[in-house]
Amino acid sequence: MFDLKRREFITLLGGTAVAWPLSARAQQSGPMWRVGVLGPLGTPAARVAYPHFLAELRKLGFREGENLIVDIRRIDQGVPKAYVAANELVAAKTDVLIAFGPELPLQAATAARPVTPIVIVANNYDPIARGYVKALAEPGGNITGLFSRQPELAGKQLALLAEAFPDRKRVAALWDVQSADQVAGAEDAARSLGLSLRSVNLENPPYDFAAVFRALAQDDTQAALILSSPSFAMSNVQIAELAIKQRLPTIFTLRHYVEAGGLMSYGPDFNAMMRRAASYVAKILRGAQPSDLPVEQVANFEFVLNLKTARAIGVELPTSILLRADEVIE
Repeated sequence: MFDLKRREFITLLGGTAVAWPLSARAQQSGPMWRVGVLGPLGTPAARVAYPHFLAELRKLGFREGENLIVDIRRIDQGVPKAYVAANELVAAKTDVLIAFGPELPLQAATAARPVTPIVIVANNYDPIARGYVKALAEPGGNITGLFSRQPELAGKQLALLAEAFPDRKRVAALWDVQSADQVAGAEDAARSLGLSLRSVNLENPPYDFAAVFRALAQDDTQAALILSSPSFAMSNVQIAELAIKQRLPTIFTLRHYVEAGGLMSYGPDFNAMMRRAASYVAKILRGAQPSDLPVEQVANFEFVLNLKTARAIGVELPTSILLRADEVIE
């Protein structure tokens, strides 16, 4: 079994008070719905965002221990275990599967049988381009949910970096197999912005970020774009510290990097994405078919800056950048 124990996951969420019910204790007069969750549950973003998913379900009338059981499984223990976890969830007669984060949870969920409704929260791939859904308005099949177009997002991140530091033309883009879709967007943006982009492909995790940043220093890299990957997320503090040590401006996708000491982030509001995913789950539990629920592109983005880091690396952010920030960490 690859699901998390009750105590382990409470610890994983950093002490967040989350009640995980046992079906034997459940007291309810109506149906007991079962939701299965597949995703990188150990990442900083997931630890913060997952309680938002549960809270939204409660607002919509689905409460653990009363009419809901949530069964959570990690996907960061290898591909075979992810597929086994998805099959175990389906075998337990799960009513809806949540596949959030990279593509692997969705790959595992779609392979499980029998076919089960799936709600995606896709951060690292395009479900239309990959053929999982037909179109936004008419997804078809058993999959719906929401996603952000990462190639376009990577271009926007690079544009913000160029606006903040117009004299820094040598930029590195760090990526791995889970963020490969984003590289083309960054390369296109670099050409239009007149930047020299060094593509740094990291392989065979866990990654040696210290060696990566030493190589960037030897290459006289002037700024860095860290593309979105769950395999980077657990090293957010180390990445931020290495960038500060080298006085290297950085931009990321998710805010937890900036909270750990990164300079800037621009990307989807992951908390809002998880709340929206809960609304999809509620509709399906009440009888809606995934094929009738349009897939949504993420509309809520946040731009976060860390001025303490700016001072530490000896840079001054222009007023235009400061005014556009949704949050500034002092």
